[in-house]
Amino acid sequence: MNRTVLIGRLTKDPELKFTPSNGTAVTTFTLAINRRFSKDGQQEADFIPIVVWGKIAESSANYLTKGKLAGVAGRIQTRSYEAKDGTMRYVTEVVADEVQFLE
Repeated sequence: MNRTVLIGRLTKDPELKFTPSNGTAVTTFTLAINRRFSKDGQQEADFIPIVVWGKIAESSANYLTKGKLAGVAGRIQTRSYEAKDGTMRYVTEVVADEVQFLE
């Protein structure tokens, strides 16, 4: 089973793009998720990259902005690609199938 549910705030406005082949909408954004326990009284957060496809991607881009609280449900995915300098890059992200606008 590969399922994750996250609630956090957007670190910047979502980026909406369309695939060149068939024009499918894809939106990316990052959620800041506060950790339950703080270290030395300082609140810590994790920054999780989120990818959303289709109609949900368009709605997310239209209604979410930096600082808004959002809930995301989806699956964790890893991928790799070769960067321009020839090195391999590895990415772990959440591919969301549900996005809730909590504010």
